[in-house]
Amino acid sequence: MRLEAAGMFEQGIAPPQVAKRLRVSRKSAYAWHACWVAGGVEALASRGPSGRPSRMKPEWRAWLEEALEQGPAAHGWVEDQRWTLARVATVIARRFHVRFSIKQTARILHEMGFSVQVPQHRAVERDERAVATWVKETWPRVERR
Repeated sequence: MRLEAAGMFEQGIAPPQVAKRLRVSRKSAYAWHACWVAGGVEALASRGPSGRPSRMKPEWRAWLEEALEQGPAAHGWVEDQRWTLARVATVIARRFHVRFSIKQTARILHEMGFSVQVPQHRAVERDERAVATWVKETWPRVERR
């Protein structure tokens, strides 16, 4: 957005009009204008995200992706085959001795390309042949009644 503002400043558009067009405060537009006057377009380029860098190192992310592909049972959760944020945070803590909050764990997984999924409530022991047979043979008889 700041680079758009730079283009407008180059066209001679005043900061109040820039603020209105970009739907930002006048204060921001005037601050951008001052930066642009002092350093040009380069001064308005993004410096990246603010704040501390993540403690989750890139090489850890590769390991975590492999660990998630193995499934929860490979890491001790045999009662059901669903990854939860708490479980993922526990796996990370066990391996790297670093605790992440549930919210931070969700952010890490999102950055890795994972998304929230609604679990399919199917038994691990489900027999697909038996289900197919029931649908073809039993269900038509029940449906007729």
